[in-house]
Order: sequence, then C-alpha cells, then structure tokens
Amino acid sequence: MNAATLDAERYVPGLVTWLANKLSAGASQLYRKRFDLGVIDWRVLATIGSEGGATGARICQVVGLDKAAVSRSFAVLEARGLIEVPNPGGRARTAELTQAGRAIHDQILVLALARQERLLETLTEEERDQVVRLLHRLLQQVGYVNAFDPERDVAKEV
Repeated sequence: MNAATLDAERYVPGLVTWLANKLSAGASQLYRKRFDLGVIDWRVLATIGSEGGATGARICQVVGLDKAAVSRSFAVLEARGLIEVPNPGGRARTAELTQAGRAIHDQILVLALARQERLLETLTEEERDQVVRLLHRLLQQVGYVNAFDPERDVAKEV
C-alpha cells in the first residue's frame, strides 16, 4: 500500500505557519526584553495606532486573534497606561492609544520595520511587491478555505 505523505517543502499552509511562528517568537522575545510586552500586545497596539482607535472585535477581524487574547491584551495595555477606553461601559469598547502608548508604539514600530527589512533584504523591490500581492491574494482565500466541509464538498471535487 502506498500511503500519502506530506511534502513539507511544498506545503504552503505549513510554510506560512512556520514562518509566522518563528517570526512571532523572535518578535515576542525582543519586545518582552525591551518593553515588557508580547507580540500580541504589539499587534493590538499596531492596529489601534494604524486605525486611530479600534474595538476588540475589529482587532480580531484585522489580525485574526481570538476575543480572549485581545481582552487579555486590553487589560495589560490599560493597566500599563498605554491605551484608554473612553466608554468602558459601552458594548463596543473602542480603545485609543495614550501618549505613553503612542511613544511605545512608535519605538516598537521602528524595530518591527527593521525586522521586516532583514527578512526581505534578500529580495528585489519587484519580488517584495510580488510577495505582498501574493499574500493579499492568499488572505482573500482564507474564508473560502475555512468554509471547506469534506462531507459536503468532496462530492463536488470528485
């Protein structure tokens, strides 16, 4: 019997996941050492900073984090005085960066962009643009991929 095997060198979900996991681990180590914040806290800060304020639901949507992770990060960032939630009693808690939060955001952004440059320095400008375009195309497919139901969809593919 010839069992199917996974070619890890060509399995795109694995390659993307492994790359993301390794980059996240390195970023988290650096940000914890320098700012006592993890990579999830950075993702929350970055989303709030780039959008001029964001709800937890919006952060989940943009970054793909679960509600519990965003909620924990909100608690850490609020306790540190890095974000404020002007309407904490409201259902949609829109967080905004404080002055201290903006300062930390800007410092981490410099490091994040330097790490990105190191990652991409082996690519030409055209290749960098192509990688970004391809990643956006793959992101657009995620809903379709995650909707896959083998019981329903296998019959269509045979």
